[in-house]
Amino acid sequence: MSSLDAVLSRALNSPGISGAAVLDAVTGLSYAESGDVSASQDSCAIAEIARTRLVRAGAEGELESVIVTTSSRHLVTIQLPRQGDPLLLCATVDRDRTNLTWALRELGRYADELLA
Repeated sequence: MSSLDAVLSRALNSPGISGAAVLDAVTGLSYAESGDVSASQDSCAIAEIARTRLVRAGAEGELESVIVTTSSRHLVTIQLPRQGDPLLLCATVDRDRTNLTWALRELGRYADELLA
């Protein structure tokens, strides 16, 4: 098991997180996946739309995260900066089983582990 797979597997032990994936932000190539990642398939496109629209609106700085909320879950996408193209940490979070703020804190911790 790679270190990416190990970190994502640990993320699934957090209450309410049912899936996690690490994707290339430009190509959408998946480097690692664990659990239900079906909602992550469009994360690259969603992040690019958000990034483009923020720039048009005059926002400065890099995109940090995007949260898409449905009636049953949140799709959390966190951009992980690195040399070259950034990575995206995408997670599916069950709305009924977790607090979004707590899930974001946990995902931030896993993001730090992925970059270590």
